[in-house]
Amino acid sequence: QLQLVESGGGLVQPGGSLRLSCAASGFTLDYYAIGWFRQAPGKEREGVSCISGSGITTSYADSVKGRFTISRDNAKNTGFLQMNSLKPEDTAVYYCAVRWGLGCTEGGMEYWGKGTLVTVSS
Repeated sequence: QLQLVESGGGLVQPGGSLRLSCAASGFTLDYYAIGWFRQAPGKEREGVSCISGSGITTSYADSVKGRFTISRDNAKNTGFLQMNSLKPEDTAVYYCAVRWGLGCTEGGMEYWGKGTLVTVSS
Protein backbone atom coordinates (compact mmCIF):
# COMPACT_ATOMS: atom_id res chain seq x y z
CA GLN A 1 0.00 0.00 0.00
CA LEU A 2 1.36 3.39 -1.01
CA GLN A 3 1.69 5.60 2.02
CA LEU A 4 3.31 8.81 3.26
CA VAL A 5 3.62 9.37 6.99
CA GLU A 6 4.70 12.66 8.51
CA SER A 7 6.25 12.91 11.95
CA GLY A 8 8.14 15.41 14.08
CA GLY A 9 5.44 17.94 14.78
CA GLY A 10 4.70 19.27 18.23
CA LEU A 11 4.64 22.30 20.48
CA VAL A 12 7.64 24.62 20.35
CA GLN A 13 8.35 28.09 21.65
CA PRO A 14 8.92 31.01 19.28
CA GLY A 15 12.48 30.93 18.05
CA GLY A 16 12.69 27.18 18.43
CA SER A 17 13.26 24.44 15.90
CA LEU A 18 11.58 21.28 14.69
CA ARG A 19 12.48 18.71 12.08
CA LEU A 20 9.65 17.11 10.18
CA SER A 21 10.03 13.77 8.43
CA CYS A 22 8.04 12.27 5.60
CA ALA A 23 8.49 8.52 5.32
CA ALA A 24 7.30 6.73 2.20
CA SER A 25 6.29 3.11 2.03
CA GLY A 26 5.02 0.94 -0.79
CA PHE A 27 6.99 2.83 -3.42
CA THR A 28 10.42 4.37 -4.02
CA LEU A 29 10.76 8.12 -3.70
CA ASP A 30 13.79 8.46 -5.96
CA TYR A 31 12.08 10.06 -8.96
CA TYR A 32 9.37 11.90 -7.06
CA ALA A 33 9.44 15.55 -6.14
CA ILE A 34 8.58 16.06 -2.48
CA GLY A 35 6.54 19.03 -1.40
CA TRP A 36 5.68 20.34 2.02
CA PHE A 37 2.42 22.20 2.46
CA ARG A 38 0.72 23.66 5.50
CA GLN A 39 -2.76 24.71 6.54
CA ALA A 40 -3.24 27.11 9.39
CA PRO A 41 -6.57 27.32 11.25
CA GLY A 42 -9.12 29.16 9.14
CA LYS A 43 -6.78 29.49 6.18
CA GLU A 44 -6.26 27.73 2.88
CA ARG A 45 -3.48 25.23 2.45
CA GLU A 46 -0.30 26.77 1.06
CA GLY A 47 2.94 25.48 -0.38
CA VAL A 48 5.98 25.74 1.85
CA SER A 49 8.84 24.04 0.05
CA CYS A 50 9.68 21.62 -2.73
CA ILE A 51 12.65 19.43 -3.60
CA SER A 52 13.37 17.57 -6.81
CA GLY A 53 13.96 13.83 -6.99
CA SER A 54 17.72 14.31 -7.17
CA GLY A 55 17.68 16.81 -4.34
CA ILE A 56 19.48 19.37 -6.47
CA THR A 57 16.60 21.78 -6.98
CA THR A 58 14.75 23.32 -4.05
CA SER A 59 12.26 26.12 -3.64
CA TYR A 60 10.69 27.91 -0.70
CA ALA A 61 7.78 30.18 0.04
CA ASP A 62 8.95 33.71 0.80
CA SER A 63 7.56 33.41 4.31
CA VAL A 64 10.00 30.61 5.22
CA LYS A 65 13.10 31.44 3.17
CA GLY A 66 16.21 31.52 5.31
CA ARG A 67 14.48 29.68 8.14
CA PHE A 68 13.36 26.34 6.67
CA THR A 69 15.51 23.80 4.84
CA ILE A 70 14.12 20.95 2.78
CA SER A 71 16.14 17.80 2.20
CA ARG A 72 15.76 14.15 1.37
CA ASP A 73 17.49 10.84 1.91
CA ASN A 74 16.51 8.54 -0.93
CA ALA A 75 18.34 5.63 0.68
CA LYS A 76 15.96 5.96 3.61
CA ASN A 77 12.98 6.78 1.38
CA THR A 78 12.35 9.85 3.51
CA GLY A 79 12.04 13.58 3.11
CA PHE A 80 12.71 16.21 5.74
CA LEU A 81 11.83 19.79 6.58
CA GLN A 82 14.13 21.49 9.07
CA MET A 83 12.33 24.46 10.59
CA ASN A 84 14.33 27.02 12.53
CA SER A 85 13.48 30.39 14.07
CA LEU A 86 9.86 29.34 14.27
CA LYS A 87 7.20 32.01 14.61
CA PRO A 88 3.62 31.79 15.90
CA GLU A 89 2.42 32.31 12.33
CA ASP A 90 4.10 29.02 11.39
CA THR A 91 1.46 27.21 13.43
CA ALA A 92 -0.33 24.82 11.08
CA VAL A 93 -0.85 21.23 10.08
CA TYR A 94 2.07 20.34 7.84
CA TYR A 95 1.58 17.87 5.01
CA CYS A 96 4.05 16.20 2.73
CA ALA A 97 3.08 15.20 -0.77
CA VAL A 98 4.86 13.74 -3.77
CA ARG A 99 4.56 13.71 -7.53
CA TRP A 100 6.46 11.93 -10.24
CA GLY A 101 8.82 14.30 -11.98
CA LEU A 102 9.33 17.98 -11.33
CA GLY A 103 7.49 20.65 -9.45
CA CYS A 104 5.14 20.80 -6.49
CA THR A 105 1.97 22.52 -7.54
CA GLU A 106 -0.69 21.54 -5.06
CA GLY A 107 -3.11 20.26 -7.67
CA GLY A 108 -0.46 18.08 -9.26
CA MET A 109 0.62 16.13 -6.21
CA GLU A 110 -0.17 12.44 -6.44
CA TYR A 111 0.09 11.16 -2.89
CA TRP A 112 -0.46 12.97 0.39
CA GLY A 113 0.28 12.25 4.01
CA LYS A 114 -2.26 12.89 6.73
CA GLY A 115 -0.30 15.74 8.27
CA THR A 116 1.46 16.59 11.49
CA LEU A 117 0.55 19.52 13.73
CA VAL A 118 3.11 22.19 14.51
CA THR A 119 2.20 24.68 17.21
CA VAL A 120 4.46 27.62 17.92
CA SER A 121 3.50 29.27 21.17
CA SER A 122 4.98 30.50 24.40
